[in-house]
Amino acid sequence: MSKNDNRNFVEQIADIETDFPRWYTDVVIKTQLVDYGPVKGTMVIRPYGYAIWENIQKELDKRFKATGHQNAYFPLLIPMSFFTKEAEHVEGFAPEVAVVTHAGGEELTEPLAIRPTSETIFGNMYSKWIQSYRDLPVLINQWANVMRWEKTTRPFLRTSEFLWQEGHTAHATEDEAMEETMKMLDVYREFAENCLSIPVITGRKTEKEKFAGAVATFGMEAMMKDGKSLQAGTSHFLGQNFAKAFNIKFLDKDGAQKYVYTSSWGVSTRLIGALIMAHGDARGLVLPPAVAPYQAVIVPIAAKKGGVMEACAQLKAKLEEAGVRVLLDDTDNSPGWKFNEWEMRGVPVRIEVGPRDLEEGKIVLFRRDTCTKDFYPLANAVQEVETLLGTIQKDMLEAARVRRDSRIIDADDVDGILKGVESGNFVKAGWCGCRECEDKIKERTAATARVFAPENTHEKCAVCGKKALHTVFFARAY
Repeated sequence: MSKNDNRNFVEQIADIETDFPRWYTDVVIKTQLVDYGPVKGTMVIRPYGYAIWENIQKELDKRFKATGHQNAYFPLLIPMSFFTKEAEHVEGFAPEVAVVTHAGGEELTEPLAIRPTSETIFGNMYSKWIQSYRDLPVLINQWANVMRWEKTTRPFLRTSEFLWQEGHTAHATEDEAMEETMKMLDVYREFAENCLSIPVITGRKTEKEKFAGAVATFGMEAMMKDGKSLQAGTSHFLGQNFAKAFNIKFLDKDGAQKYVYTSSWGVSTRLIGALIMAHGDARGLVLPPAVAPYQAVIVPIAAKKGGVMEACAQLKAKLEEAGVRVLLDDTDNSPGWKFNEWEMRGVPVRIEVGPRDLEEGKIVLFRRDTCTKDFYPLANAVQEVETLLGTIQKDMLEAARVRRDSRIIDADDVDGILKGVESGNFVKAGWCGCRECEDKIKERTAATARVFAPENTHEKCAVCGKKALHTVFFARAY
Protein backbone atom coordinates (compact mmCIF):
# COMPACT_ATOMS: atom_id res chain seq x y z
CA MET A 1 0.00 0.00 0.00
CA SER A 2 1.44 3.34 -1.00
CA LYS A 3 1.48 6.37 1.27
CA ASN A 4 -1.04 8.07 -1.01
CA ASP A 5 -3.61 5.32 -0.42
CA ASN A 6 -4.26 6.48 3.11
CA ARG A 7 -3.50 10.17 2.78
CA ASN A 8 -7.07 11.19 3.72
CA PHE A 9 -6.84 9.60 7.13
CA VAL A 10 -3.29 9.60 8.41
CA GLU A 11 -2.50 13.23 7.74
CA GLN A 12 -2.58 15.26 10.92
CA ILE A 13 -5.53 17.51 11.60
CA ALA A 14 -5.00 20.81 13.34
CA ASP A 15 -4.89 20.91 17.12
CA ILE A 16 -8.44 21.35 18.42
CA GLU A 17 -7.18 23.23 21.48
CA THR A 18 -5.03 25.82 19.73
CA ASP A 19 -6.62 26.23 16.28
CA PHE A 20 -10.29 25.33 16.46
CA PRO A 21 -11.27 26.93 13.11
CA ARG A 22 -8.56 25.04 11.22
CA TRP A 23 -9.41 21.85 13.10
CA TYR A 24 -13.02 22.21 11.94
CA THR A 25 -12.06 22.72 8.31
CA ASP A 26 -9.63 19.79 8.40
CA VAL A 27 -12.27 17.50 9.86
CA VAL A 28 -15.04 18.30 7.38
CA ILE A 29 -12.70 17.84 4.42
CA LYS A 30 -10.63 14.85 5.55
CA THR A 31 -13.61 12.83 6.77
CA GLN A 32 -15.20 13.37 3.36
CA LEU A 33 -18.29 15.15 4.62
CA VAL A 34 -18.03 17.92 2.03
CA ASP A 35 -15.87 19.41 -0.67
CA TYR A 36 -15.85 22.96 -1.95
CA GLY A 37 -18.13 23.73 -4.90
CA PRO A 38 -16.89 25.53 -8.02
CA VAL A 39 -18.88 28.66 -7.09
CA LYS A 40 -17.47 30.56 -4.13
CA GLY A 41 -19.42 29.92 -0.96
CA THR A 42 -21.02 26.67 -2.12
CA MET A 43 -20.36 23.14 -0.91
CA VAL A 44 -20.74 19.66 -2.32
CA ILE A 45 -22.16 17.40 0.38
CA ARG A 46 -20.44 14.06 -0.15
CA PRO A 47 -22.14 10.69 0.53
CA TYR A 48 -20.88 10.37 4.10
CA GLY A 49 -22.08 13.87 4.97
CA TYR A 50 -25.36 13.42 3.12
CA ALA A 51 -26.02 10.16 5.00
CA ILE A 52 -25.94 12.17 8.24
CA TRP A 53 -28.44 14.63 6.74
CA GLU A 54 -30.70 11.76 5.63
CA ASN A 55 -30.75 10.40 9.18
CA ILE A 56 -31.52 13.88 10.52
CA GLN A 57 -34.34 14.17 7.97
CA LYS A 58 -35.75 10.78 8.89
CA GLU A 59 -35.82 11.54 12.61
CA LEU A 60 -37.30 15.01 12.21
CA ASP A 61 -39.79 14.00 9.54
CA LYS A 62 -41.44 11.39 11.73
CA ARG A 63 -41.72 13.98 14.51
CA PHE A 64 -43.31 16.50 12.16
CA LYS A 65 -45.85 13.97 10.90
CA ALA A 66 -46.61 12.83 14.45
CA THR A 67 -47.63 16.43 15.24
CA GLY A 68 -49.99 16.61 12.26
CA HIS A 69 -47.80 18.21 9.59
CA GLN A 70 -47.67 17.26 5.92
CA ASN A 71 -44.85 17.70 3.44
CA ALA A 72 -45.18 19.71 0.23
CA TYR A 73 -42.87 21.47 -2.19
CA PHE A 74 -42.95 25.11 -3.30
CA PRO A 75 -41.08 26.77 -6.20
CA LEU A 76 -37.45 27.89 -5.95
CA LEU A 77 -38.13 31.16 -7.81
CA ILE A 78 -40.18 33.85 -6.09
CA PRO A 79 -41.36 37.12 -7.72
CA MET A 80 -39.48 40.04 -6.21
CA SER A 81 -42.77 41.87 -5.78
CA PHE A 82 -43.70 39.34 -3.08
CA PHE A 83 -40.84 40.51 -0.88
CA THR A 84 -41.90 44.15 -1.03
CA LYS A 85 -45.29 43.33 0.52
CA GLU A 86 -43.83 42.91 4.01
CA ALA A 87 -41.51 45.85 4.67
CA GLU A 88 -39.49 44.43 7.56
CA HIS A 89 -39.04 41.13 5.73
CA VAL A 90 -37.66 42.64 2.53
CA GLU A 91 -35.33 44.94 4.47
CA GLY A 92 -33.97 42.02 6.48
CA PHE A 93 -33.27 39.78 3.49
CA ALA A 94 -32.34 42.30 0.79
CA PRO A 95 -28.54 41.98 1.28
CA GLU A 96 -28.69 38.18 0.91
CA VAL A 97 -31.10 37.73 -1.99
CA ALA A 98 -29.79 36.37 -5.29
CA VAL A 99 -31.91 37.59 -8.21
CA VAL A 100 -32.56 36.11 -11.66
CA THR A 101 -33.00 38.88 -14.24
CA HIS A 102 -32.57 36.99 -17.53
CA ALA A 103 -33.80 33.65 -18.85
CA GLY A 104 -34.04 32.13 -22.30
CA GLY A 105 -31.82 34.88 -23.63
CA GLU A 106 -34.27 37.62 -22.66
CA GLU A 107 -34.68 40.01 -19.77
CA LEU A 108 -37.52 39.04 -17.47
CA THR A 109 -40.44 41.42 -17.02
CA GLU A 110 -40.10 40.92 -13.26
CA PRO A 111 -36.92 39.83 -11.47
CA LEU A 112 -37.17 36.55 -9.59
CA ALA A 113 -35.57 35.88 -6.22
CA ILE A 114 -33.93 32.53 -5.59
CA ARG A 115 -35.63 31.66 -2.32
CA PRO A 116 -33.77 32.75 0.79
CA THR A 117 -36.87 31.65 2.76
CA SER A 118 -40.45 30.96 1.73
CA GLU A 119 -42.85 32.96 3.91
CA THR A 120 -43.90 35.06 0.93
CA ILE A 121 -44.69 32.27 -1.51
CA PHE A 122 -46.45 30.25 1.19
CA GLY A 123 -48.47 33.38 1.98
CA ASN A 124 -49.41 33.79 -1.68
CA MET A 125 -50.66 30.22 -1.92
CA TYR A 126 -52.40 30.21 1.46
CA SER A 127 -54.43 33.24 0.36
CA LYS A 128 -55.85 31.01 -2.39
CA TRP A 129 -56.36 27.88 -0.34
CA ILE A 130 -57.84 29.30 2.86
CA GLN A 131 -61.44 30.50 2.63
CA SER A 132 -63.19 29.24 5.75
CA TYR A 133 -62.45 28.29 9.36
CA ARG A 134 -62.96 24.73 8.13
CA ASP A 135 -59.71 25.05 6.13
CA LEU A 136 -57.69 25.73 9.29
CA PRO A 137 -55.21 24.96 10.61
CA VAL A 138 -52.88 24.49 7.65
CA LEU A 139 -49.77 22.61 8.76
CA ILE A 140 -47.23 22.26 5.94
CA ASN A 141 -43.51 21.58 5.92
CA GLN A 142 -41.12 21.49 3.00
CA TRP A 143 -37.65 19.98 2.62
CA ALA A 144 -35.75 22.20 0.22
CA ASN A 145 -32.64 24.16 -0.61
CA VAL A 146 -32.28 27.90 -0.13
CA MET A 147 -29.78 30.52 -1.21
CA ARG A 148 -28.42 33.41 0.81
CA TRP A 149 -25.53 35.30 -0.73
CA GLU A 150 -23.09 35.16 2.19
CA LYS A 151 -19.84 37.11 2.13
CA THR A 152 -17.96 34.93 4.62
CA THR A 153 -18.60 31.21 4.36
CA ARG A 154 -17.66 27.97 6.08
CA PRO A 155 -18.99 24.48 5.19
CA PHE A 156 -22.29 23.66 6.94
CA LEU A 157 -22.14 26.73 9.18
CA ARG A 158 -22.67 29.46 6.59
CA THR A 159 -22.81 28.77 2.85
CA SER A 160 -24.51 30.49 -0.06
CA GLU A 161 -26.68 27.44 -0.67
CA PHE A 162 -27.76 24.95 1.97
CA LEU A 163 -30.44 22.38 2.70
CA TRP A 164 -33.15 22.75 5.29
CA GLN A 165 -36.74 22.21 6.23
CA GLU A 166 -39.17 25.05 6.74
CA GLY A 167 -42.56 24.66 8.32
CA HIS A 168 -45.26 27.23 7.56
CA THR A 169 -48.59 27.07 9.37
CA ALA A 170 -51.79 29.10 9.45
CA HIS A 171 -54.26 29.26 12.34
CA ALA A 172 -57.58 30.82 13.26
CA THR A 173 -56.39 32.38 16.51
CA GLU A 174 -53.33 34.01 18.00
CA ASP A 175 -53.21 31.44 20.80
CA GLU A 176 -53.18 28.52 18.34
CA ALA A 177 -50.34 30.06 16.30
CA MET A 178 -48.29 30.75 19.42
CA GLU A 179 -48.93 27.22 20.67
CA GLU A 180 -47.64 25.89 17.35
CA THR A 181 -44.55 28.11 17.57
CA MET A 182 -43.64 26.80 21.01
CA LYS A 183 -44.58 23.20 20.20
CA MET A 184 -42.16 23.06 17.28
CA LEU A 185 -39.40 24.70 19.32
CA ASP A 186 -39.83 21.85 21.80
CA VAL A 187 -39.78 19.29 18.99
CA TYR A 188 -36.41 20.71 17.97
CA ARG A 189 -35.15 20.62 21.56
CA GLU A 190 -36.17 17.00 22.05
CA PHE A 191 -34.59 16.02 18.73
CA ALA A 192 -31.35 17.87 19.48
CA GLU A 193 -30.99 16.20 22.87
CA ASN A 194 -32.18 12.67 22.05
CA CYS A 195 -30.82 12.29 18.51
CA LEU A 196 -27.87 14.68 18.28
CA SER A 197 -26.90 14.32 21.97
CA ILE A 198 -26.59 18.10 22.10
CA PRO A 199 -28.08 19.93 25.11
CA VAL A 200 -29.63 23.20 24.01
CA ILE A 201 -30.90 26.38 25.58
CA THR A 202 -34.22 27.60 24.18
CA GLY A 203 -35.87 30.97 24.64
CA ARG A 204 -37.10 34.14 23.05
CA LYS A 205 -34.75 36.36 21.09
CA THR A 206 -34.44 40.12 21.38
CA GLU A 207 -36.06 42.43 18.86
CA LYS A 208 -32.65 42.99 17.28
CA GLU A 209 -32.03 39.28 16.82
CA LYS A 210 -35.51 38.21 15.72
CA PHE A 211 -36.47 37.04 12.22
CA ALA A 212 -37.31 39.81 9.77
CA GLY A 213 -41.09 40.07 9.67
CA ALA A 214 -41.80 38.10 12.84
CA VAL A 215 -43.64 39.31 15.93
CA ALA A 216 -41.41 37.07 18.05
CA THR A 217 -38.57 34.63 17.37
CA PHE A 218 -37.59 31.75 19.63
CA GLY A 219 -34.17 30.17 19.23
CA MET A 220 -32.31 27.01 20.13
CA GLU A 221 -28.70 27.70 21.12
CA ALA A 222 -26.01 25.04 21.42
CA MET A 223 -22.56 25.43 22.95
CA MET A 224 -19.66 24.33 20.79
CA LYS A 225 -16.39 23.04 22.24
CA ASP A 226 -14.72 26.42 21.78
CA GLY A 227 -17.39 28.05 23.95
CA LYS A 228 -19.17 29.80 21.09
CA SER A 229 -22.88 29.46 20.50
CA LEU A 230 -24.46 28.02 17.38
CA GLN A 231 -28.05 28.91 16.59
CA ALA A 232 -29.25 25.41 15.80
CA GLY A 233 -32.88 26.17 15.00
CA THR A 234 -35.57 28.85 15.20
CA SER A 235 -39.34 29.04 15.52
CA HIS A 236 -41.17 32.24 14.63
CA PHE A 237 -44.55 33.62 15.67
CA LEU A 238 -45.47 35.79 12.69
CA GLY A 239 -48.76 37.12 14.06
CA GLN A 240 -50.84 38.58 11.21
CA ASN A 241 -47.95 40.34 9.48
CA PHE A 242 -47.81 38.05 6.46
CA ALA A 243 -51.56 37.39 6.55
CA LYS A 244 -52.23 41.10 6.03
CA ALA A 245 -49.45 41.44 3.45
CA PHE A 246 -50.91 38.59 1.37
CA ASN A 247 -54.57 38.99 2.30
CA ILE A 248 -54.93 35.57 3.91
CA LYS A 249 -58.48 35.78 5.25
CA PHE A 250 -61.08 33.25 6.32
CA LEU A 251 -64.79 33.30 7.10
CA ASP A 252 -65.08 32.49 10.79
CA LYS A 253 -67.93 30.72 12.58
CA ASP A 254 -69.42 34.08 13.56
CA GLY A 255 -69.72 35.10 9.90
CA ALA A 256 -66.89 37.64 10.05
CA GLN A 257 -63.93 37.80 7.69
CA LYS A 258 -60.68 37.55 9.68
CA TYR A 259 -56.97 37.39 9.01
CA VAL A 260 -55.19 34.17 9.96
CA TYR A 261 -52.21 33.98 12.31
CA THR A 262 -49.09 32.24 11.00
CA SER A 263 -45.89 30.63 12.19
CA SER A 264 -42.71 29.42 10.54
CA TRP A 265 -39.85 27.28 11.84
CA GLY A 266 -36.74 25.62 10.46
CA VAL A 267 -33.45 23.82 10.90
CA SER A 268 -30.77 23.20 8.30
CA THR A 269 -27.59 21.34 7.39
CA ARG A 270 -26.01 23.66 9.95
CA LEU A 271 -26.93 20.88 12.40
CA ILE A 272 -24.10 18.81 10.93
CA GLY A 273 -21.72 21.61 11.85
CA ALA A 274 -23.20 21.51 15.34
CA LEU A 275 -22.48 17.77 15.59
CA ILE A 276 -18.89 18.28 14.56
CA MET A 277 -18.15 21.13 16.95
CA ALA A 278 -20.15 19.87 19.93
CA HIS A 279 -18.65 16.37 20.03
CA GLY A 280 -15.46 16.26 17.94
CA ASP A 281 -12.02 15.71 19.45
CA ALA A 282 -8.35 15.56 18.52
CA ARG A 283 -8.95 12.42 16.46
CA GLY A 284 -11.81 13.89 14.40
CA LEU A 285 -15.54 13.25 14.37
CA VAL A 286 -17.49 11.74 17.25
CA LEU A 287 -20.98 10.90 16.01
CA PRO A 288 -24.01 9.96 18.13
CA PRO A 289 -25.48 6.60 17.05
CA ALA A 290 -28.92 8.02 16.17
CA VAL A 291 -27.62 9.91 13.12
CA ALA A 292 -24.27 8.21 12.34
CA PRO A 293 -24.10 6.81 8.78
CA TYR A 294 -22.60 3.63 10.24
CA GLN A 295 -23.36 2.86 13.86
CA ALA A 296 -20.75 0.11 13.91
CA VAL A 297 -17.83 -0.98 11.76
CA ILE A 298 -16.43 -4.51 11.83
CA VAL A 299 -12.66 -4.74 11.45
CA PRO A 300 -11.25 -8.22 10.84
CA ILE A 301 -7.87 -8.98 12.46
CA ALA A 302 -5.74 -11.50 10.54
CA ALA A 303 -8.65 -11.80 8.14
CA LYS A 304 -7.30 -14.82 6.27
CA LYS A 305 -6.96 -16.98 9.36
CA GLY A 306 -9.30 -19.14 11.42
CA GLY A 307 -12.59 -18.32 9.68
CA VAL A 308 -12.37 -14.66 10.66
CA MET A 309 -14.03 -13.30 7.51
CA GLU A 310 -16.83 -15.84 7.69
CA ALA A 311 -17.51 -14.90 11.31
CA CYS A 312 -17.45 -11.19 10.44
CA ALA A 313 -19.91 -11.70 7.57
CA GLN A 314 -22.27 -13.64 9.83
CA LEU A 315 -22.08 -10.97 12.52
CA LYS A 316 -22.76 -8.24 9.96
CA ALA A 317 -25.88 -10.07 8.75
CA LYS A 318 -27.20 -10.49 12.30
CA LEU A 319 -26.59 -6.82 13.13
CA GLU A 320 -28.32 -5.68 9.96
CA GLU A 321 -31.27 -7.93 10.77
CA ALA A 322 -31.50 -6.21 14.14
CA GLY A 323 -31.60 -2.80 12.43
CA VAL A 324 -28.02 -1.70 13.16
CA ARG A 325 -26.32 0.32 10.42
CA VAL A 326 -23.09 -1.65 10.10
CA LEU A 327 -20.14 -1.78 7.71
CA LEU A 328 -17.72 -4.67 7.29
CA ASP A 329 -14.37 -3.20 6.31
CA ASP A 330 -13.00 -6.00 4.15
CA THR A 331 -10.45 -3.84 2.32
CA ASP A 332 -6.80 -4.89 2.24
CA ASN A 333 -5.72 -1.94 4.38
CA SER A 334 -4.03 -2.80 7.67
CA PRO A 335 -6.11 -2.99 10.87
CA GLY A 336 -4.23 0.03 12.23
CA TRP A 337 -5.11 2.06 9.16
CA LYS A 338 -8.76 1.06 9.51
CA PHE A 339 -8.78 1.97 13.19
CA ASN A 340 -7.48 5.44 12.37
CA GLU A 341 -9.88 5.90 9.45
CA TRP A 342 -13.06 5.00 11.29
CA GLU A 343 -12.05 6.82 14.44
CA MET A 344 -11.54 9.99 12.42
CA ARG A 345 -14.91 9.45 10.75
CA GLY A 346 -16.60 9.10 14.11
CA VAL A 347 -18.22 5.65 13.90
CA PRO A 348 -19.69 5.05 17.39
CA VAL A 349 -18.63 1.41 17.80
CA ARG A 350 -15.74 -0.55 16.32
CA ILE A 351 -15.97 -4.33 16.44
CA GLU A 352 -12.64 -6.15 16.29
CA VAL A 353 -12.71 -9.85 15.39
CA GLY A 354 -9.53 -11.94 15.30
CA PRO A 355 -8.72 -15.67 15.28
CA ARG A 356 -7.73 -15.75 18.97
CA ASP A 357 -10.94 -13.90 19.89
CA LEU A 358 -12.99 -16.49 18.01
CA GLU A 359 -11.22 -19.34 19.76
CA GLU A 360 -12.14 -17.77 23.09
CA GLY A 361 -15.69 -16.88 21.96
CA LYS A 362 -15.12 -13.15 22.33
CA ILE A 363 -15.08 -9.91 20.35
CA VAL A 364 -13.62 -6.50 21.16
CA LEU A 365 -15.90 -3.46 21.17
CA PHE A 366 -14.31 0.00 20.96
CA ARG A 367 -16.27 3.09 21.99
CA ARG A 368 -15.48 6.15 19.90
CA ASP A 369 -16.88 8.61 22.47
CA THR A 370 -14.51 7.51 25.24
CA CYS A 371 -11.85 5.80 23.08
CA THR A 372 -12.00 2.74 25.35
CA LYS A 373 -12.41 -0.93 24.50
CA ASP A 374 -13.37 -4.16 26.24
CA PHE A 375 -14.09 -7.83 25.55
CA TYR A 376 -17.66 -9.07 25.10
CA PRO A 377 -19.08 -12.58 24.46
CA LEU A 378 -19.48 -13.33 20.75
CA ALA A 379 -22.68 -15.26 21.42
CA ASN A 380 -24.38 -12.07 22.67
CA ALA A 381 -22.72 -9.74 20.17
CA VAL A 382 -25.88 -8.22 18.70
CA GLN A 383 -27.41 -7.49 22.10
CA GLU A 384 -24.11 -6.11 23.41
CA VAL A 385 -23.74 -3.78 20.42
CA GLU A 386 -27.33 -2.54 20.69
CA THR A 387 -26.92 -1.90 24.42
CA LEU A 388 -23.63 -0.11 23.90
CA LEU A 389 -25.10 2.12 21.19
CA GLY A 390 -27.85 3.20 23.59
CA THR A 391 -25.31 3.85 26.32
CA ILE A 392 -23.14 5.94 24.00
CA GLN A 393 -26.13 8.02 22.89
CA LYS A 394 -27.02 8.87 26.50
CA ASP A 395 -23.44 9.32 27.70
CA MET A 396 -22.63 11.75 24.89
CA LEU A 397 -25.57 13.93 25.88
CA GLU A 398 -24.61 13.85 29.53
CA ALA A 399 -20.97 14.65 28.80
CA ALA A 400 -22.00 17.59 26.61
CA ARG A 401 -24.44 18.79 29.26
CA VAL A 402 -21.84 18.68 32.02
CA ARG A 403 -19.34 20.51 29.81
CA ARG A 404 -21.87 23.20 28.90
CA ASP A 405 -23.21 23.73 32.42
CA SER A 406 -19.68 24.14 33.76
CA ARG A 407 -19.18 26.98 31.28
CA ILE A 408 -22.25 29.09 32.06
CA ILE A 409 -21.37 31.98 34.34
CA ASP A 410 -23.00 35.17 35.62
CA ALA A 411 -21.78 38.72 35.15
CA ASP A 412 -22.88 42.04 36.59
CA ASP A 413 -21.17 44.39 34.14
CA VAL A 414 -19.74 44.57 30.64
CA ASP A 415 -16.22 43.76 31.82
CA GLY A 416 -17.58 40.58 33.36
CA ILE A 417 -19.28 39.67 30.09
CA LEU A 418 -16.05 40.31 28.18
CA LYS A 419 -13.97 38.23 30.57
CA GLY A 420 -16.53 35.43 30.44
CA VAL A 421 -16.81 35.12 26.67
CA GLU A 422 -13.05 35.44 26.17
CA SER A 423 -12.71 32.41 28.44
CA GLY A 424 -15.14 30.45 26.27
CA ASN A 425 -18.30 30.74 28.34
CA PHE A 426 -21.96 31.56 27.97
CA VAL A 427 -22.62 34.56 30.21
CA LYS A 428 -25.90 35.36 31.93
CA ALA A 429 -26.35 39.06 32.58
CA GLY A 430 -29.12 41.54 33.26
CA TRP A 431 -30.50 43.75 30.48
CA CYS A 432 -32.83 46.69 30.69
CA GLY A 433 -34.39 46.04 27.28
CA CYS A 434 -32.72 49.06 25.67
CA ARG A 435 -31.32 48.53 22.15
CA GLU A 436 -28.46 50.92 22.90
CA CYS A 437 -27.28 48.76 25.81
CA GLU A 438 -27.52 45.62 23.68
CA ASP A 439 -25.42 47.28 20.98
CA LYS A 440 -22.80 48.40 23.51
CA ILE A 441 -22.34 44.85 24.76
CA LYS A 442 -21.70 43.66 21.20
CA GLU A 443 -19.30 46.54 20.51
CA ARG A 444 -17.28 45.92 23.67
CA THR A 445 -17.30 42.11 23.79
CA ALA A 446 -18.20 40.79 20.30
CA ALA A 447 -20.93 38.83 22.10
CA THR A 448 -24.58 38.94 21.13
CA ALA A 449 -27.79 38.31 23.01
CA ARG A 450 -28.66 34.70 22.24
CA VAL A 451 -31.95 34.12 24.10
CA PHE A 452 -33.70 35.27 27.24
CA ALA A 453 -33.17 33.10 30.29
CA PRO A 454 -36.39 31.52 31.61
CA GLU A 455 -36.18 33.60 34.80
CA ASN A 456 -34.87 37.10 35.45
CA THR A 457 -32.21 36.51 38.11
CA HIS A 458 -30.37 39.84 37.79
CA GLU A 459 -31.52 43.10 39.33
CA LYS A 460 -29.55 45.56 37.20
CA CYS A 461 -28.63 45.99 33.55
CA ALA A 462 -24.98 45.11 32.95
CA VAL A 463 -24.51 48.28 30.89
CA CYS A 464 -26.50 51.16 32.34
CA GLY A 465 -27.25 49.88 35.83
CA LYS A 466 -30.98 50.47 35.48
CA LYS A 467 -33.51 47.83 36.49
CA ALA A 468 -33.07 44.64 34.47
CA LEU A 469 -36.20 43.55 32.65
CA HIS A 470 -34.58 40.33 31.48
CA THR A 471 -31.68 38.01 32.18
CA VAL A 472 -30.06 37.18 28.86
CA PHE A 473 -27.58 34.56 27.69
CA PHE A 474 -24.72 36.38 25.94
CA ALA A 475 -22.12 34.55 23.86
CA ARG A 476 -19.94 34.88 20.83
CA ALA A 477 -21.62 33.00 18.06
CA TYR A 478 -21.16 31.44 14.66
